Amino acid sequence: MKQGLLTDRQKEVLRYRRKGLTQQQIAEIIRTSKANVCTIEKAALENISRARETIEFLYTLDAAHLCTLKAGTDLLKTPEIIYDEAEKVGIKVKYDTISLINRLRDSNPERFRARYIREDVEVYINEDGELYFG
Repeated sequence: MKQGLLTDRQKEVLRYRRKGLTQQQIAEIIRTSKANVCTIEKAALENISRARETIEFLYTLDAAHLCTLKAGTDLLKTPEIIYDEAEKVGIKVKYDTISLINRLRDSNPERFRARYIREDVEVYINEDGELYFG
């Protein structure tokens, strides 16, 4: 049954994947084919991605574009970039360096590999110093 974003089956598959099970192992547990598990997982991840994009859009409605963090940038250099850009527009970022890096990485983990940004990240800021990443 679907209540909200994901069906019960999608939640079940994602929980098993989170535990480290392969699609084949999950298929055996829930008595279906590996191809079906793949389809269920893919649909769940697409739903989550669409929801994330929608939330990011809503948050950025009252925020201004601050900067673009380019692919290949060292994650440890991003706070300095963000703080410098925020200072130019006269807004104090409400996060310390560690919190900012964690928030950035948690916003969309697929965009990062080790210490580096894999694809451009748009940074938005509101008047209160709250940051959003698109």
